[in-house]
Amino acid sequence: MPPKRACRLALLAAAAAYLLFLLLFELPSFAVSTASPRHAHAAATHRARRRELEAAASALRSPSPLRPDKSAFPRLPPLAVSSVRFHRPNSSSSSSFDASASAAFAAARPHLAHLLSYSNSASPSPSPSAAASASSCPATVSAPGDRLASGGAGVVAVELRCGMAVGSRVTVVARPRAARAVGEPRIAARREGGAPVMVSQFMVELLGTKAVQGEEPPRVLHFNPRIRGDFSGRPIIELNTCYRMQWAQPLRCEGFASRPDEDTVDGELKCEKWIRDDYSNSEDSKMKSWLNRLIGRPSIDWPYPFAEGKQFVLTITAGLEGYHVSVDGRHITSFPYRTGYNLEDATELSLKGDLDVESVFVAHLPSSPPSFSPQSYLEMSEQWKASPLPTEPVELFIGILSAANHFAERMAVRKSWMISTRRSSNVVARFFVALNGKNEVNEELMKEVEYFGDIVIVPFMDNYDLVVLKVVAIVEYGVRVVPAKHIMKCDDDTFVRIESVLDQVKKVQSGKSMYVGNINYYHRPLRSGKWSVTYEEWPEEVYPPYANGPGYVISSDIAHYILSEFDNKALRLFKMEDVSMGMWVEKFNTTRQPVEYLHDVRFYQPGCFDGYFTAHYQSPQHMICLWRKLQAGSVQCCNVR
Repeated sequence: MPPKRACRLALLAAAAAYLLFLLLFELPSFAVSTASPRHAHAAATHRARRRELEAAASALRSPSPLRPDKSAFPRLPPLAVSSVRFHRPNSSSSSSFDASASAAFAAARPHLAHLLSYSNSASPSPSPSAAASASSCPATVSAPGDRLASGGAGVVAVELRCGMAVGSRVTVVARPRAARAVGEPRIAARREGGAPVMVSQFMVELLGTKAVQGEEPPRVLHFNPRIRGDFSGRPIIELNTCYRMQWAQPLRCEGFASRPDEDTVDGELKCEKWIRDDYSNSEDSKMKSWLNRLIGRPSIDWPYPFAEGKQFVLTITAGLEGYHVSVDGRHITSFPYRTGYNLEDATELSLKGDLDVESVFVAHLPSSPPSFSPQSYLEMSEQWKASPLPTEPVELFIGILSAANHFAERMAVRKSWMISTRRSSNVVARFFVALNGKNEVNEELMKEVEYFGDIVIVPFMDNYDLVVLKVVAIVEYGVRVVPAKHIMKCDDDTFVRIESVLDQVKKVQSGKSMYVGNINYYHRPLRSGKWSVTYEEWPEEVYPPYANGPGYVISSDIAHYILSEFDNKALRLFKMEDVSMGMWVEKFNTTRQPVEYLHDVRFYQPGCFDGYFTAHYQSPQHMICLWRKLQAGSVQCCNVR
């Protein structure tokens, strides 16, 4: 064979071998090909997800003493599971926090294993309890006095299993008790003239489902007659709503009729008139009475509708626009529905205070239960899916603390301020969720994780005292998975104006360490009561300066320091995550380099006020309302109608 021909054949064979090598091994990993744009987007998503998982895997291989051996947790599929682990050997120096954290991670292992074996394609059959609930919605609930359930402390509770609907009616027959003196006898408050302060009041409330363990359930309706009056010194009726222990603006009826030109509720006045001692004998009142008789329209003066020891029949009717309250057949007040408080959420009637309840009758209730399944909250639409993780460092990473069963809260965030993160390549947000004690909740959570791609599972059993570990997971994600110049922490009931937060961050000179939020100075731990802190948990008398938990920002150097301390088993952990962050920042400030503390009350803790940067305690409906207002150029709150 001629040498030239042999050379050509050898070159052709080498080229064919190289082409075969490319086809078999290289082309499947190419990011750019002749594929359609949709496939190119999927490839980019895959790369970002793979980078996220590789970061988690490398963290799992870390020799940190705070993390168990790789065999402690099963190998993870392509799901976003935080690599933060907690394992400290039992010793005499171990704290109660160490024991709780170790137990929570250990308890999560079987739940995590169950999730990993759970098939998303499987369609589980409805549980017997769910099927039974569909047929257990009575149209009426009757509770005579001898059968009323007492919830303790003089509270009467009546279950409304399937909530309420338009047309539902609550009827209460009761008798107010005689007034009682308030305060301890030796220090009893006294009015002018030496008489003790006497109080007679009661509350009729429609309660929703408890949002957070350890807090009171939301008041869908709060009806509070104060027979002996309050600071005004006159009998009044107050109506209001309350979400996560935050009261809205009350409606106070003080005996004067609302003007007809004011907003009405289904055509009814918000407040009706009754006889007032300070008005009935006035010259103005006598003149109006004389004129009404002159024109043939005599007025009927009604007294205050409640009296001590006198039986009454109270009726609350759910109308199209609000609640209508009548006493002994006479309309007294109407209260408009408020954003975030739905009729179907009213699953309990509560009566408490200076009241002897004789009977309760509830009629015209819905025949089917409201859907509390995640499907009723989650809108499986492509537009709400998370964008692929960026390949370059970002300006701001936002970690959102959430609970496994907060499906509605997360969906509201996706459909409101989180939209801004999907429009930006410089801001990323993720939810951080621990596991629930119920496998069915975790299974629904995993469907949400896989579909939306914006949830990071922190593998321990959720516990309020361990929230600080979620914050560590946020810091780690903002350092190792999505490198960010600044890291923000907030809650799933916090509405965030991202542009305003970025504007605040930019006020600090570039390259300087920063801690931005609503800073508390010289706060002392409570040693008794619901939110008490023991001396074992916090021996010092004063907390370090710390930003309120619903929203704060730290710079990346502080985040790297926190993560390094955690990996080296040197990070002090305290159950109050906001105080913990303040403690870590203070230590960084004293041992590494100065930190600029930027305080602004517009990172608002107690709720919402006009001009907010962050608004806390916002219900899912409030979130949507705030977003719509923000798109219209308004930064006003949605507390009242």
